[in-house]
Amino acid sequence: MTEKTESLTTKLEELTEEYKKTKYNKATNLHLGMLRAKIARIKKEIVASGRKKHGEGYFVKKSGDATVALVGFPSAGKSSLINALANTRSKTAQYAFTTTTVVPGTMVYKGSHIQIFDLPGLIEDAHLGAGRGRMVAAALKPAELIVFVVDINNLEQFDRLLAEFHALKIRINERKPSVQISEKPAGGIKIETNRSGMPDSYLEEILKGLGIHNAVVSVWARADEDTLIDIITNTAQYMKAIVALNKIDTREDYRAVGDSLSKKYGLAVVPVSATEKTNIDRLKAEIYDALDIITVYLKPRIGEDTHSMVLRRGATVGEAARKFHAQIVDRLKCAQVSGRSARFANQKVGVAHVLEDGDIITFIKER
Repeated sequence: MTEKTESLTTKLEELTEEYKKTKYNKATNLHLGMLRAKIARIKKEIVASGRKKHGEGYFVKKSGDATVALVGFPSAGKSSLINALANTRSKTAQYAFTTTTVVPGTMVYKGSHIQIFDLPGLIEDAHLGAGRGRMVAAALKPAELIVFVVDINNLEQFDRLLAEFHALKIRINERKPSVQISEKPAGGIKIETNRSGMPDSYLEEILKGLGIHNAVVSVWARADEDTLIDIITNTAQYMKAIVALNKIDTREDYRAVGDSLSKKYGLAVVPVSATEKTNIDRLKAEIYDALDIITVYLKPRIGEDTHSMVLRRGATVGEAARKFHAQIVDRLKCAQVSGRSARFANQKVGVAHVLEDGDIITFIKER
């Protein structure tokens, strides 16, 4: 431990002890918020000071049109599920900790190539580092969607799994409040917009506790102090998720169980059996929809193959043209579109026309 890290650790212990001894009431609420801010700042500094340039961990290189992570406790069936979804061969066995590294694969669906990786199983107290929990959490950063793999015979694991995610500051299916902070060399703190629900003075003290003394601040949505601290210190991840309720071949009541789980947690739940390949196509469709991507097709010339293109939902003809070939955009006159976004086949549309999944496009350039 370096001298700097030792000093920060001592300060952290002092602040933590003060926080524990301070009783919560209206008079101490602001002081407790400041203490949380200071504790969060020092924790971040400790992590930064102790971070090694080359260390043990999990690394996932993004590829394909989107990236999905399978997450669950050991023996939930993640390895069997990735084998069913993607062109990879992950080890499977009837005991925990089969997967000890990140296993990537590719799921092909509607012309899209979706990267899926199987992470080592999380265990209780992962947020404290148990079972390399923090490294597993760090490996989630490239993912645009989490698929929680839950054993239908061990539903209590899901409560524990969500608790670990909350402790790891991973927020599931929550909208990140919009916060803008522009630090300045002087002038103090100027709060332009505050829709957090907290008084300006409270917000100001939290910022000072985080070491921000000169800044222009706008908070555009309701947020408590812990949420603001997480956003300002960049310690929280906001991620979309669905649930794959696995091993339904062992239960006849799997539909009722899935409906109950979905209602309780507000998440889309797909009952599957990875080993029996039950509902795998339905899960693929749910993953595709949850990623908010669409696949469009360029109308081929006679004798040519159809070219597919994956775009974000809400993409326009102009964005499609730019992705296909940057030079086309400058010469693009209009396009002919057939499919869900068109009123009729081969409708002529402009560059601002919003495309939908399955559309067929013909770009028309200026002569």
